Amino acid sequence: MKIDQSLPLEYSTQQNQLNILGFWVFIGAEIMLFGTLFAAYFVLVDRTGTGPTGADIFEITPVLFETFILLTSSFTIGLGIHAMRKGYMKAMITFYILTLLLGVAFIGFEVYEFIHYVHVGAGLQTSAFTATLLTTLGTHGAHVTFGVFWGIFIVYQLITRGLTPETANKSFIFSLYWHFLDVVWIFIFSFIYLKGMV
Repeated sequence: MKIDQSLPLEYSTQQNQLNILGFWVFIGAEIMLFGTLFAAYFVLVDRTGTGPTGADIFEITPVLFETFILLTSSFTIGLGIHAMRKGYMKAMITFYILTLLLGVAFIGFEVYEFIHYVHVGAGLQTSAFTATLLTTLGTHGAHVTFGVFWGIFIVYQLITRGLTPETANKSFIFSLYWHFLDVVWIFIFSFIYLKGMV
């Protein structure tokens, strides 16, 4: 395996570069998935039937907490990558663990939110609006949950194998995934919650 010392560790081999390119293709597919969910939501947002509207069920406080938590986690994962590029593995692992803890906190708020929706009568079968809302939020939440488990696996590999071109590549790809989830959440916050509260 030829390592190019002039490049960051995560790009230092041809295989690493191909892995990152392949992941960008995967992100493109994920954009299509969430684009489809958003399109369905925007088409069906006013189809509430006898069920509640967004203005009836959305609560700004937990949504602000979720947004703050996820944006903070984007910052900590960025610090983790910065530490990786400087060769500070302990700092990198610390920032990754902080990111995962923030991810768990986000999931906790989302679970609370879903319980609230069910409590006020906004279930999957209530209306087209609630079905697309819960599907969109649930898909994002499932991605964050998967990301937490993936991140745990990454941290385990860093602890057991150290910082190598392979573990750096995996860590960097994970950070791309996490940033993508944060971008999706900004769209959810802006175009579902804020628009729906008006």
